[in-house]
Amino acid sequence: MCGAQAGGPDAATIKAGETTIQGSVTRDGEPITGYVRLLDSTGEFTAEVPTSATGQFRFYAAEGTWTVRALVPGGTADRTVVAQQGGLSEVAIAV
Repeated sequence: MCGAQAGGPDAATIKAGETTIQGSVTRDGEPITGYVRLLDSTGEFTAEVPTSATGQFRFYAAEGTWTVRALVPGGTADRTVVAQQGGLSEVAIAV
């Protein structure tokens, strides 16, 4: 179960009690636009969102282990996230 805000996250859209995975994608310290995928613990595709103009993204997901994959021009990068029920997991992805 997952949902995301198109165009990137806005602090006002964080839902109290929801398990949230959010972060930013950068290259050489600068934000980069592209897409971010959320894969479950078996590597299966769950969701995809575009990053905002500042490289930010957000997913609402179930508790568990997830892979967050950035797909941007010229590269990809994965980060593993262990999301806790009702918690906020911050992810920084450098491509």
